[in-house]
Amino acid sequence: MTRSHRKTVQFVLDGEVIELADFDPTRTVLQYLREDLHRTGTKEGCAEGDCGACTVVVADRGASGRLQSRAINACIQFLPTLDGKELLTVESLKAADGSPHPVQQAMVDCHGSQCGFCTPGFVMSLFALYKNQRRPDRVAIDDTLAGNLCRCTGYRPIVSAARAMFERAPEESESWLLATHDVMTADEKRHLELLQSIAHEDVVALEKNGRRYFAPRDVTELASLLQQFPDATLLAGGTDVGLWVTKQHRELSTVIDTGRVAELQKVSETKDALLIGGCVTFTDLMPKLLEHFPTLEELMLRFASPPIRNAATLGGNVANGSPIGDSMPALLALDSKLRLTSAGGTRELALADFYIDYQKNALRKGEFLEALIIPKLKGREQLFTYKVSKRFDQDISAVCAAYRLTVDAGVIKDARVAYGGLAAIPRRAAGCEAALIGKPFVEETFVAAGSAITNDFEPITDMRASDEYRRRIMMNLLLRAYQEALARSNNKPMSRVYDYGRRSTA
Repeated sequence: MTRSHRKTVQFVLDGEVIELADFDPTRTVLQYLREDLHRTGTKEGCAEGDCGACTVVVADRGASGRLQSRAINACIQFLPTLDGKELLTVESLKAADGSPHPVQQAMVDCHGSQCGFCTPGFVMSLFALYKNQRRPDRVAIDDTLAGNLCRCTGYRPIVSAARAMFERAPEESESWLLATHDVMTADEKRHLELLQSIAHEDVVALEKNGRRYFAPRDVTELASLLQQFPDATLLAGGTDVGLWVTKQHRELSTVIDTGRVAELQKVSETKDALLIGGCVTFTDLMPKLLEHFPTLEELMLRFASPPIRNAATLGGNVANGSPIGDSMPALLALDSKLRLTSAGGTRELALADFYIDYQKNALRKGEFLEALIIPKLKGREQLFTYKVSKRFDQDISAVCAAYRLTVDAGVIKDARVAYGGLAAIPRRAAGCEAALIGKPFVEETFVAAGSAITNDFEPITDMRASDEYRRRIMMNLLLRAYQEALARSNNKPMSRVYDYGRRSTA
């Protein structure tokens, strides 16, 4: 089917449909809000999605048919990606009579602001929490705030505001912005009807000053566009590509947005594997991933922050091939495969063979990552993952490690060892694996295998860690995996660094 092309972008803002044409497709949502609409509540701090001062909320129809609200970073989100969605800023929250939203009032009452620069971003992150969880615990509050930095008030009064905002919510309200109950209001229905009115099936095709942007709807259209523009930049969540524009000042001549391609949004499974579409976000992926690999929980919760996870995709993280991408070591340890597609057909490639050198991979011209195939654990296989960084939340790994071990009758039958954050590419430690397989499941075996790692990697020294520190951490994490596997075999699981659900409730 050949779809028509549309040269405009439509989204909802404050109850009205906004239609834009003739603009730079790499213009960010933040630039549009501040420079075009003069909505200066949304701030620019870091321009890379770390500080949260630019946080806004995007609402769309969720799988349940209700409005789904998610916080994102406006500073790295390209404006045309709003097509078909609803945008909410801190200015959107005030009532018709000018009174503040319960989230805003709670921040005032709990003294959650001093200089105020970061406050609108906190308000929007908390608003997303307000809409998504009725009575969040401290763990959920802490996770929500992981993408917002505050250097003057501190987090205690902001956490207090997160608790108090529900007490200030009206018990009955027809306003979707204020409602916290489970019944769909007339106002929510109106918002859904507005979104339905701009739910087009055509291809968005924009051009301004020689820069092009396309948003195809299926893999056939995507493959055809890539064949026509083989040097185009593929855009998934934009959490990496956005920085190319805001920090590196690259000029992207052609952008193909894969976020509307139906086949890339699917998560399915077979008896032996999970199939993850290339554009499934980390937020959407986490429930299914943790269902089959519960030991990934700490790593996934420490992967960036909720606003980043709401936009970032697993496929984008893998395809961009950053040496500090935290998903790759676990995927390598699980022997994951990639389904690569082009106009000429589809092929499968082991992830272990995908990375060639720093930011160089085995993608051919016109190819894109359609899906990831992640084998399920079977038999006696166990998976362990660890992340070491200077900060607990939202920090780049100095070392990210993953281990898959199969132990039977006191012998290591199989082993996969993978590391990221060390060198030019994430990869497996072949020498370490060879030193483990077939050996007794005892500490001495892991000490010897730890020494073998020194021949597998030549760690770099940078601002995050020295090469010597990384070598020591690599060996120590391997020993930790042994200790944890031993504890499991004795039915005495070790406590994790992040004991999810039991973080301090103070």
